[in-house]
Amino acid sequence: MTWTERRFARNGAVELAHDRLQEGADGEPLLLVMGLAVSRHWWPGQLCAAFADAGFAVARYDQRDAGESTRLPGNTSRGNPFAALAAGRGGAYTAEDMADDAVAVMDALGWESAHLFGHSLGGVVAQRVALRHPDRVRTLSSSASLPSDATGLRAFRHLRLGTLAKFARIKPARDREERIAAGLAVARLCASPGYPFDEAGTLDRITADADSGIADPDAQSRQIGAAWHGPSLSELRVPALVLHGTDDPLLKPSAGRATAAAIRDARLVLQPGVGHDIPRERYTAVAAAVRTLADSSTRVDERA
Repeated sequence: MTWTERRFARNGAVELAHDRLQEGADGEPLLLVMGLAVSRHWWPGQLCAAFADAGFAVARYDQRDAGESTRLPGNTSRGNPFAALAAGRGGAYTAEDMADDAVAVMDALGWESAHLFGHSLGGVVAQRVALRHPDRVRTLSSSASLPSDATGLRAFRHLRLGTLAKFARIKPARDREERIAAGLAVARLCASPGYPFDEAGTLDRITADADSGIADPDAQSRQIGAAWHGPSLSELRVPALVLHGTDDPLLKPSAGRATAAAIRDARLVLQPGVGHDIPRERYTAVAAAVRTLADSSTRVDERA
């Protein structure tokens, strides 16, 4: 499995690091949107390979304030991203800016439209891309995510507060060794209780991203607090798949149910034993579900 060299897309002053899987490059465009303040390297390589095997051309990018993309200044609820979520304001940019970043990456890739697969906060961003730029999105797959309408204090009904307390105890890292330890601690908190924890694969992803780090509360606060001023989720008309683990330690299954209920004709797949990650044993099934969504969308377009 080989990725192209890192390149940068631009949205105004923001540079967005991205790359593309060389295998399956002739497939249908699929853009992966990762979660809260973690880099594109957190996508498991075997999952990306499963998407390629399912007929997709896979690209991934670092959102602003993550990985190798531009870090933004701004006032935040310093050290407490969940306070920023409750307040609903991150100060440095809006949720519309984050949605436009994804489109900037698609432009840089030469993609007029793409399937989107977003995980955790990436799922919320993907939902907003589909709302703000419906002509650029072929299908939407939202995994382990809140509904994009659940902002501020309304989001907390779906959160497991005990896990939030554990996240809050992970201290910002001062060096590479501490960054790796913090990343592993986050991965363990998110892990699926019904499946073996893939420590070797997890360490590979963390060490690939160790220099940019993960436990940056200021970046997390800016991302999670970015306010959305766009349409409600009920207005989304893109074919949608909602995946959620029944044993997600961070987001209750109610988050997935609420997301699917808000989107017309969305398909909800609740995954027993799955947490706030995508376990290795589920890669093929997840890729197949996205493939089915893409195929059903194509058939609807042909009938229209």
